[in-house]
Amino acid sequence: MSLLEVTHLSKSFSGLRAVDDVDFQVEAGEIVGLIGPNGAGKTTLFNLVAGRIPVDTGRVVFDGEDITGWTPHAIARRGIGRTFQLMRPFASMTVRDNVTVAAASSSPRLETARELADAVLDRVALAGMADEFAGALPTAARKRLELARALALDPQLLLLDEVLSGLTPAEREPLLELLVEIADEGRALLLVEHVMAAVMRLSQRILVLHHGQLLAAGTPDEVTSDPDVIEAYLGEEEQLAGS
Repeated sequence: MSLLEVTHLSKSFSGLRAVDDVDFQVEAGEIVGLIGPNGAGKTTLFNLVAGRIPVDTGRVVFDGEDITGWTPHAIARRGIGRTFQLMRPFASMTVRDNVTVAAASSSPRLETARELADAVLDRVALAGMADEFAGALPTAARKRLELARALALDPQLLLLDEVLSGLTPAEREPLLELLVEIADEGRALLLVEHVMAAVMRLSQRILVLHHGQLLAAGTPDEVTSDPDVIEAYLGEEEQLAGS
């Protein structure tokens, strides 16, 4: 049984199919990349899995339990963490307090939540910024804060929405190493990413969305050599190699 099983998932907005009859699975400890052109339905798919918008048709099963229609809070408590492309920290709160709020969802004792928050901040290399206001952080640190808030929920599955975008190669490298460590612990990662070299390096499998439909799925080598994927998204193969 897969950790996450998505079956015949669809969602329309004003008659437009944003996600159209999508099926896929994610295994425990697996890193799966979700790619596709802007408007392909990637963030909508994340929102459906995380319960932020209602499903029209289809099912989302997590660790053997049907979570279709659950609230975002219930899904987070069940074991699915989420980062956002548009980062949403509590700007007037400290970095530590931002992560403590997330940790409190799974640790009802405040002292325990603070201890967990400090441990997570240390892991994502933000311990030195714990007492700074979140709204004053530079982009790279805010990306790490997004990841820290998701990790504080102790998730089995992380949905990562462009966690590497906007980072320099030097800023990206330690974060890539951390994501591999997280997967090695048995957590699954499903990531939307436009930094193509990074997503191909990280992912064991790639899912390609196009016009809301699953265009292709396979290993990075299989996907990058698929003529339909090249035509719809990647362009010439030489362009991918230089990404």
